[in-house]
Order: sequence, then structure tokens, then C-alpha cells
Amino acid sequence: MKFFARCNEYGNILLSTFEPNMKFILYIYVILIFVGCSVSHSDESNVFRYNESNGITSLDPAFARDLEIMWATNQIFDGLVEMNENLDVVPCIAKSWSISEDGKTYTFILRDSVYFHSSPLFTDSINRKVTAHDFVYSFSRIINPSLASPGSWIFSKVDTSNNNGFEAINDSTFSIHLKNPFQPFLGMLTMQYCNVVPKEVVEHYGADFRSHPIGTGPFKFAFWYENIALVFHKNQNFWQKDESGNALPYLDAIKIDFVKDMSVEYQGLLMNKYDFMSGIHNSYKDELLSTQGELNDAYKDKFTFYKMPFIKTDYIGFMIDPNSEVASTSPFLNNKVRKAIEYAIDKKEMVRYLRNNTVVAAEQGFIPPGLLVEDSLLSEFNIQKAMNLLSEAGYPNGKGLPEFTISTTGDYADLIEYIQHSLNKIGLKVKVQVMQGGTFREATSKGQLAVFRKSWLADYADAENFFSLFLTENFCPDGPNYCHYSNKEFDILYNKAISTTSEEERNALYKEMNRLISAETPMIPLYYDQVSHFVSKSIENWHINPINLIDLKKVRKMR
Repeated sequence: MKFFARCNEYGNILLSTFEPNMKFILYIYVILIFVGCSVSHSDESNVFRYNESNGITSLDPAFARDLEIMWATNQIFDGLVEMNENLDVVPCIAKSWSISEDGKTYTFILRDSVYFHSSPLFTDSINRKVTAHDFVYSFSRIINPSLASPGSWIFSKVDTSNNNGFEAINDSTFSIHLKNPFQPFLGMLTMQYCNVVPKEVVEHYGADFRSHPIGTGPFKFAFWYENIALVFHKNQNFWQKDESGNALPYLDAIKIDFVKDMSVEYQGLLMNKYDFMSGIHNSYKDELLSTQGELNDAYKDKFTFYKMPFIKTDYIGFMIDPNSEVASTSPFLNNKVRKAIEYAIDKKEMVRYLRNNTVVAAEQGFIPPGLLVEDSLLSEFNIQKAMNLLSEAGYPNGKGLPEFTISTTGDYADLIEYIQHSLNKIGLKVKVQVMQGGTFREATSKGQLAVFRKSWLADYADAENFFSLFLTENFCPDGPNYCHYSNKEFDILYNKAISTTSEEERNALYKEMNRLISAETPMIPLYYDQVSHFVSKSIENWHINPINLIDLKKVRKMR
């Protein structure tokens, strides 16, 4: 790894001596130095490379809201617990834990072999052991209003009346105290927001910790030239071993490019410039995949296609609050109209022709099957039922129903145009409004759209995360209930479900809540998304999971 260190050192020294407007030009030379070093050294073949077209705004886990940041921080940091590919919560820095009988106190026993990446800011040694006091600091930091972390909501159930609810009983024992039992809490601790950070480094850099991260993970920060490239090096002192006792990680480094053009990323995968690509753009889906969602034969010798269900649902939402300006006289206040629209959409045909079966038609309600299996909710395509419901609602053959608009962003325009065509068949007149992403998100968050296409990706692997979209107290703009759905029975069931310590009782309540939402149709689930990874044939030990979190510590690259 010495060649990486030399390149990084020379590059930083050179960059520090130039004015800002000269740094971009000089960076090209730095990249050439890096490439020259890597080409002349055999270790370059053990660098994992991928592109992040959306860019990365921070390497501070306190701001890991977006998937691209989660991927990066997951390589640098660790938390108490983590999620495996079966959505089970498993040990990480905490080797074990217990939950009090009343469900309000979580106590974790920490490993004594976990050290932060080396830093001259540690006073006693360049390597410092992680203790329970580090978790008290890290979690208290998240809920500090001055930080404005988007992850502060995770600890909304914590009893902050005493030391913020976080307690270091001793160096290796850490406790969290909740106000009331909340069963999904352990799963929430697997999120990147809950990674441990060192107080000395965070307080030294302040807001600039975003670009000077120190964690405990398998890789450590090396070099970041924003919007150009980011490099991580292997953490030689990583605490985890493989099943045979060998040191992890196997890779020497990770290099991330920030090319915005996804077609360039695609070509990079074909030319072996990149080892991995996530997702598939409409412009080349037909070239790569068959209509059944399988990799075409022409590419089977270039890379492997991995896929599995993603805990994410795409849906059509209706503003159904009669007190809302956009819905006060809306025909969508009538559930029969909303249900008629659902019956008129052939979801299976839609995902086959528009998504090459890379997603799954939503026929079991809003909650993805990976979190809740509910066979009794099978949703069918039935034009006759759609027509009958419209007649019962007072709109025979769609007559009298005013033209309405479905709002979306450019990436989903084809989907909404398909729905537009489907609804024309039952006499409904529909306009498609394509909005810029930022404008669309702001409008939906403020409840300004009557009908809209949106998606919900679970922050943690529990059905409760999806049900929170329908709580009365979560009306937007203060919460994610963009439809302003309100039902006292649902709210009661929700509060019972999150309070019970019985898994059987909770699942029964979840199913009852799911049936209620499906019957009242505040939204129409369109499809459950799928994790889709295209991975170079040179990569071994690649694993995917339903939360689409990349873990590279056990990945090997064949020389």
C-alpha cells in the first residue's frame, strides 16, 4: 500500500500550494501521478472501482441520509449492531445485548478489540480503543439541535430526562433508556446515523469532519477531491477476521468516481473501468436484460447480474384531506374512485414492458413481501370492476369526472404515461405533469399535489417504517404522511403494535393495519422495487441485501 500513500502525500502537498482556480488543472496531474503509480505496481489490481453519478456531499455518518453516502460511510464506520442479508440484526462492535423485561432499557456489551483509525489527534496513542463513552458522545451528538442531523428522529423514543438517555456503565457496557417500549428500535440502530465517531477528531474539525472522517471500519479515508474522485485505503488494523482467522478486508483500496453521465458509467462497466454498477437506466435496459429481467447472453461473460427484493415501494398517492386546498372538492375524496383507478392498472404488464420485470408488481398491499407476507390482499387488474365502481361513485363511464393531473419526475414519466393510457380506457382524462426533482419533492412534502407518483424506501427493516406514512400525527409537512390519511382505528392499532413485546401479536396487528390501508386506498402501490447489481467477473464474495447496502470487507478481486 506504500504506493497509494506516496501518491496521496504528493498530491496533497502540491494541491496545498496552488490557488483554488488552479487546483482543478493540477488535479489532472495528481490523477496521472496516481495512475502512474498504480499501473507500475501490482497492487492496483486489488482496487475496487465504481462510479457514483449522484455525488457525495458528506462522509459524516450523522448526515448519511442518501444511499450514496450510506455506501461510503459503511466502509469507514461501524455501529453497535448491523443488518445481515436476511434482515436479521447481528452483532458488530457490540458482541451481545439484552433488553429489559419492560422493553425500555437496551444494554450492550462492547468488544475490547475495536480501535479507531490512526490519528495524531489521539493524545495517548495514534490508535485508540472504542469505549461505551464514545457511543454516549456519538448518540448525544446526533440529537444535538445545533448539528441538525437528519437522523435525530431515530432517538425520539429515548428518555432524554437523564443524560440524554445514554449511559456508559463502564468502558465496555453501554445502555439506552426509552420512554416506552418500541420494538423496532434495535433495527433502527443498524442505520449509518448510529455509527461511532471519536470526540477528539470531531471536535477538532467541527463541520469539516465531513471530509476528515475517522471510524473503525474496514477502510480508512485517504483522499477526496470533491466531484472528481474519492479513495479509501485498507485499514490494516481492522478488528474483524474471516471464518479462517484471516485479516479483513481483502481489498487494498476503493476508488469512487463522480461522473454524472450514467451512460459513461455503463460504458465504464463494459470496458472494465468499473467493477460494479447499481440499478439500470431505461436507455440501456433492453440491451442488458430480457423482457423477463434476465441478463442477455451477450453480457454473461462480462459481468454477473445479482438481484433480490428491495424494501421499497413505488406508489400513486392521493391527497385525501378535505381541509387541503388541493383536495377540498376533489373526486378522490371518494374511495370508490381511487379503488377504480387501481383496478384499471395492469401492474404485471406495466412492470414487464416498462421495467423488464426488474421490479415486482405490487399485489400484496403497500408493505413489501420481505417485511410482511399478506396473500389475502391480492390486487387484480379488472376493468369491469373499475367501471362498476365509477358508476357507483356517480361517474358512469367516467362521465362527470373532471380531468386531473398526475405529477411525477422525468425518470418516471413513462410509468405515468402508461397509467394515463390505462385510465383513458375507462373514460378518465388524465394529464401528466413532469417536474424537476427538487421542485417535486418540495411540493409533495408541503401537500401541494392532488395526485402524485412517489416511493418509500425503508430506513430500517421493519414494517413499522412503512406504516408510519399513515399516522395522523405524521401529516406533511411535519411528517411523511403525504396523503393526509387519517383513521383513528389505524392509529390505535399502530400504537399497540409498536408497544407490544410479542412478535406474534405485533405481526397480527401489522396485517390488520395493512388490510385497513388497502381497503381505504389512500395510495395505489404500483410495484416493489428490486436491488439490481451488475458486477465484474473479477469480483468474488459479492453479497446483496434487501436494504441495498454495499459491504466490501469480504469482497475479493481476482488478479
